[in-house]
Amino acid sequence: MIKNFKWLLLVSLTFMACNSDDEVAPVVESSDGKALTAGSADFSKYVALGDSFAAGFSDNALFIKGQEGAYPNILAQQFALVGGGEFKTPFASDNIGGLLLGGNVIAGQRLYFNTTVTPTHPESTVDPIVGVPTTEVTAHLSGSFNNLGVPGAKSFHLLAPGYGNAAGVMAGTANPYFARFASSATTTVLADALSQNPTFFSLWIGGNDELGYATAGGDPTVNPLTPPATFDAAYKGLVTQLVAGGRKGVVANLPNISTLPHFRVIAYNQLKQSNLSVNGVSLVGTLNAQLYGPLHNALAYLGQGDRIKLLSATGNNPLLIVDENLPDLSANLKAVLMGGGLDAGTATAMGMVFGRARQALPTDLIVLGASSRIGKVPTVAADGVASPSPSLSQLGVTFPLPDRYVLLPSEVAEIGVATAAYNLTIKTVAEANGLAIVDAESIMADLNKPNGVTMNNFTLKATFVTGGMFSLDGVHPSPRGYAFIANKFIQVINAKYGSNLKGVDIGNYPVLFPAKL
Repeated sequence: MIKNFKWLLLVSLTFMACNSDDEVAPVVESSDGKALTAGSADFSKYVALGDSFAAGFSDNALFIKGQEGAYPNILAQQFALVGGGEFKTPFASDNIGGLLLGGNVIAGQRLYFNTTVTPTHPESTVDPIVGVPTTEVTAHLSGSFNNLGVPGAKSFHLLAPGYGNAAGVMAGTANPYFARFASSATTTVLADALSQNPTFFSLWIGGNDELGYATAGGDPTVNPLTPPATFDAAYKGLVTQLVAGGRKGVVANLPNISTLPHFRVIAYNQLKQSNLSVNGVSLVGTLNAQLYGPLHNALAYLGQGDRIKLLSATGNNPLLIVDENLPDLSANLKAVLMGGGLDAGTATAMGMVFGRARQALPTDLIVLGASSRIGKVPTVAADGVASPSPSLSQLGVTFPLPDRYVLLPSEVAEIGVATAAYNLTIKTVAEANGLAIVDAESIMADLNKPNGVTMNNFTLKATFVTGGMFSLDGVHPSPRGYAFIANKFIQVINAKYGSNLKGVDIGNYPVLFPAKL
């Protein structure tokens, strides 16, 4: 009925160009003008444990340049000024991003901001770079690595034997990133860290415990939310072993996921008039006559007319979504539609598809991953569901977006409760063990304020692309964002342990990576 269309996330966006020099010199001056000191900390053997943030994941991929600018790598450069030793990172094989497993692509290329304007590409878009990944999971890296950031890892994964077993990657019992550099098939991330006898550690974990569930639209069949009790036990187990013998370190708490730009790009009323037209001819009238009108009338008869209303011929219209909290009206809809003269087959299909459907509201958060699926034909492989009718074949328009693409208010609240519990554990454990703690929750709140946060005379905001803080996946930091985070870690380390590291000038780090590196 309606043409498939490529969703353009950004329209004519412009942003300031910035320094993208390959080499960034560390700042050697101290924070207080005195001679540099490590204070009471010993940075001679630093290890970093965490997830994709520690690894330097950016633009939806892990690649060399992103890893070089990971916050632990920046910290290690600063620690080197006061006795810090060598800091090894399990680098990817290229700047393309993505992964191969047995020669097959299992993770795609990094994203870039495509500002090229042509008759066939009239607007700026976020696209994957051209190229094929060369980072092979089974090409194992030898040696010990100080940066133990593992993209996708949850709190309890750092304690899980076999999490780096390449044989378990396809089955989902192991992590492909850790499989590349784990010391053995049976080791744990924590064991590989402790085997190096570190003198100082950083631990920022828990993001995936909440975020995996959130980016899956709150669908537990795709990625479940970690129960607070599970997180509490894992986190205490990690820190207990990390601080053994009086070892010092720094930890960070977790931001509220609903403040991330990933959930703020796709609007609830994303359907523009141009999206509801073919060759300049509006199909709003046809949609209202053949689908939205009959559905609204049938739902109104059942006392649920507010679920789906007629489309407007002017302005934007809300997306169709599934709300699993709604009573299932499949059978009732079928009966009412048949009573109105619709044939049994069509009425059955409409009942199945729209039994728990409604139009999105401003309180619903649409995940960024929906951008590539809106308007497309639903498939089990891509969307977890298929349409029973060819006429109901466009996601968000004539077929509701499934749960995995939408965070309902109840799910946002559920994640908020879990995050608060995680953060209470982090705070309690950090204080009990005398660790420095970065308040990422407050930092993220500040980044969402109208004026953002200023550092080194540069302002950072949580705004997608133009805010400077986040990369093109809307979750992971940009190069400048990682430098900002590193400085925040340094500030609390200085305050806790009496060191006087100054940090880096975030202006020396680019806002976005270019297509070619």
